[in-house]
Amino acid sequence: MELIEAVGNAPVGIDTALFIYLIEEHPTYLPIVRPLFAQVDAGERRGITSAITLLEVLVVPLRHGDDALAAAYYEVLTRSRSLEMVPLDHSQLILAARLRAGHGIATADALQLAAALSAGCGAFVTNDRRLPDVDGLRILQLRDFLA
Repeated sequence: MELIEAVGNAPVGIDTALFIYLIEEHPTYLPIVRPLFAQVDAGERRGITSAITLLEVLVVPLRHGDDALAAAYYEVLTRSRSLEMVPLDHSQLILAARLRAGHGIATADALQLAAALSAGCGAFVTNDRRLPDVDGLRILQLRDFLA
């Protein structure tokens, strides 16, 4: 089964690593994530990520003075037709705190899952094996879709 089929028709939560694989053209994962992002960019699928993703993807380019790479990340995260960066408001922070308390996950991971849950996502795509199963959200491991 391909990633697109596994995600289903509901909005999909997208973890930070997938944006890195897309923009930096990771040789192993790009063929898997490209169709998902193509659907999001074409408006055929709603993609959801937390605003924390912008922070996470900008750190390395800014550290290395790579303004072009930072701009590429910014462009994808703010200009894709059907990609929504869920803001960090009180409701997101409270839901993330509940996820941290109940599952012992890191703050950034809890914020990503809270964004996906609050946006009605059916699945969250990641490459982070530490993420637990969460009621109401299928966690899809990108590694599982390698040929």
